[in-house]
Amino acid sequence: MPVERASGGTSLIDVLDRVLDKGIVIDAWVRVSLVGIDLLTVEARVVVASIDTYLKYSEAVGQAAPASKPLAEGKSHDELLAENVSLRAQLAEAKERVPRRRGLRS
Repeated sequence: MPVERASGGTSLIDVLDRVLDKGIVIDAWVRVSLVGIDLLTVEARVVVASIDTYLKYSEAVGQAAPASKPLAEGKSHDELLAENVSLRAQLAEAKERVPRRRGLRS
């Protein structure tokens, strides 16, 4: 007689999907001491989640800046392009002013 399995179990893919959707945080703190002297202290926080879930969590608790926040606040795209052109021109002028060095002959 063959062994039959119940079909009500969850698969590994279902578990992984749920973990990535909700996330898991493992927070560990270990202290090893001898006669009242701390020899070793280990603190670790392991987060297993999707990037989207982690960013939502970190924004909610104030741990990280939003990923979509622009680096140059208050400047439009055109202003950033104009600044880029200006900086490239300044760099080209600086390269022209620096005297070129010749290789040493033996």
